[in-house]
Amino acid sequence: MSEEVLETGGDSDVYKTLLESTRAIPWRIDWQSMSFSYIGPQIEALLGWSQDSWAGINDWVERMHPDDRDYVVNFCVSQSKAGVDHEADYRALTKDGEYVWIRDVVHVVRKNGEVEALVGFMFDISERKKTEDHLIRLQKQLEELSYQDGLTGIANRRMFDTVLEREWAAAQQDQTPLSLLMMDIDAFKQYNDHYGHIKGDEALRLVASTLAQAANNPRDFVARIGGEEFIWLLPESTAAKARQVAEKCMQLVRQQQIAHERSGVSPLLTLSVGVGTITPSADAPALAFIESVDALLYQAKRNGRNRAESGAF
Repeated sequence: MSEEVLETGGDSDVYKTLLESTRAIPWRIDWQSMSFSYIGPQIEALLGWSQDSWAGINDWVERMHPDDRDYVVNFCVSQSKAGVDHEADYRALTKDGEYVWIRDVVHVVRKNGEVEALVGFMFDISERKKTEDHLIRLQKQLEELSYQDGLTGIANRRMFDTVLEREWAAAQQDQTPLSLLMMDIDAFKQYNDHYGHIKGDEALRLVASTLAQAANNPRDFVARIGGEEFIWLLPESTAAKARQVAEKCMQLVRQQQIAHERSGVSPLLTLSVGVGTITPSADAPALAFIESVDALLYQAKRNGRNRAESGAF
């Protein structure tokens, strides 16, 4: 491998010393032969491969993570042919079989309008990537928390609004039925007053987990939308199926045998449910549908609680 870095005249030794004293790894590739005319000795400290082992472009390609290889190589070649300076991040293989995150910053050298060489620097960005990955994980956790009910761990009202918007649009486009269950724990204020808020929270968590475990269809969606209110969205569900799901929810909650001495409806904790089904037209508002199902829930309460009232819209 040639010791020439760039055409620097009598100052070449000075430039070479400066380049090799930095943490960045300088390199130069001859475009015609696709061979390294120079790579800094720092490469051995970082990756374990000696300077002399970097003969041609294939050494660079083969020492790249397979998942990064196609995109990075195609991107760098296309940018270089176009004479455009560029940079690329990828995982480079060490001699010990590990991978290190590298950022390659590339300058295209042209002579008489043609690409003559590529010169650039490799930077070790492993620590930066770790920090970025950590921040991404934190952001994902925050997003998950923002869509999660803090008490029960199931989805919250914000997540319901997001899912409803998506499923409503799908039902409008495909002209498929969409069903909604609005559920309310009967006499929950009396439950809290009698058993205390700690037991009340335990009851809410148990009801939430019972409802969540009852979902069979991957697209079924259960959320707590406030207080003792829960909601279940059933995409592509007929009115008959939605009614079956409502009966199942009430039965499963009763099977938990949660005592409720002050209910006035049952000695056990029970649900009242409003069940609505619609195939929404192109201009139908989702809010009107929700209000209609909410009215069915209140009808179930007026009719004695511990029951489901259904309707099609």
